[in-house]
Amino acid sequence: MPIEDDRSLARLLSESRAVAVVGASNRPERASYGVMRFLLERGWRVMPVNPRLEGGEILGQRVRASLASIDEPIDIVDVFRRSEDAGGVVDEAIAVGAKAVWLQLGVVDDKAAARAEAAGLKVVMDRCIKIDAARLRVGAP
Repeated sequence: MPIEDDRSLARLLSESRAVAVVGASNRPERASYGVMRFLLERGWRVMPVNPRLEGGEILGQRVRASLASIDEPIDIVDVFRRSEDAGGVVDEAIAVGAKAVWLQLGVVDDKAAARAEAAGLKVVMDRCIKIDAARLRVGAP
């Protein structure tokens, strides 16, 4: 069952240092760009993932093609993809040993969430990490 209560959300956020943003955009008007900027300003290590922008930079962070190309532990995989594409990202998050998946507002995939939970990952679904972190006044540890 996805995390929804404030105490659990705050704990997840405050215990996480590294966030991979899948579907990251280099366009400032896009939600993923604003979320990345917010997370960086609050002290999180952010790793943008977008195969079309691989090798470039977003907000000074090197863009990776996939979660598998990240060579450090990932605490949260923040998913900015359509619901129908989220399952593949969740499966990749499981494969790389991420601790949690966070499906952004409007992104819902109950089957993928169940697979993640069965693999031991924490799941947040249909919520914005920026909105919740700001509301709960949580930053990186």
